[in-house]
Amino acid sequence: MAVAPIPETRTTTSPPPTPATPGPAVEAVALRKDFGPIHAVDGIDLSLPSGRIYGLLGPNGSGKTTLIRLLTGLASATSGTARVLGVQMPSRENLAHIGYMTQSDGIYPELSVWENLSFFAALYGQTDRAALHRSLALVELDSRAGTPAQDLSGGMRRRLSMACALTHHPAVIFLDEPTVGVDPALRVQFWDHFHRLAADGATLVVSSHVMDEADRCDELLFIRDGHVLAQGTPGELRKRVGTDNLETAFLSFASQAASPRAAESAASPRETAR
Repeated sequence: MAVAPIPETRTTTSPPPTPATPGPAVEAVALRKDFGPIHAVDGIDLSLPSGRIYGLLGPNGSGKTTLIRLLTGLASATSGTARVLGVQMPSRENLAHIGYMTQSDGIYPELSVWENLSFFAALYGQTDRAALHRSLALVELDSRAGTPAQDLSGGMRRRLSMACALTHHPAVIFLDEPTVGVDPALRVQFWDHFHRLAADGATLVVSSHVMDEADRCDELLFIRDGHVLAQGTPGELRKRVGTDNLETAFLSFASQAASPRAAESAASPRETAR
């Protein structure tokens, strides 16, 4: 397929400057989200300093996606407070400083790779063509700029979604299962880039249910049934339960947390969170 010519872009207003945040980059206070009888997020407290990669680790249905949606302001909390860069969410203005890669591909299938990228970049005032080309090069789609997104493979669509989420250089980045469907070599490149972003001061919150990615994070939050079971560096969490295996550590924390709630669960079984 012949590559369509890349259109010229116009200069637009740059996004507002990132708010000064002496406090945590991401914060939650008694955050709760109920769907009827389902406690998807069950009173979570968080305080995450900037410049680090935080892994939300837990099985499918543990509440990771709902927590991210609350923190980004895309879902309303039943109770509690979420703040990003010191600003209470939801906040339309604060979205200019937030990147969010959803679990499903948030792109327009009829638009080309370049059209998708430039559209999302323009929403944030990003019109630097060189920066857009670098975003495509990062996800190895620079040679497919003119290809309609619907003609890409599933893994390529995931890569395009990531480029769209990062193209405006957000200060806080939420990535929901970002490496699903990505080949192992490119997954390593992604994580190398995540670490460079954190070294430059960005804060990344990465959800996953794959334990072998956990060691790539600076700090982990084990989540199950809408609760944070444990938080710390991978080494700290292993040490606390006396194991070299993070999966074993997670199961140990889950077992410890289940015991005090056994009577409650027997009386009123918990339904699976999203």
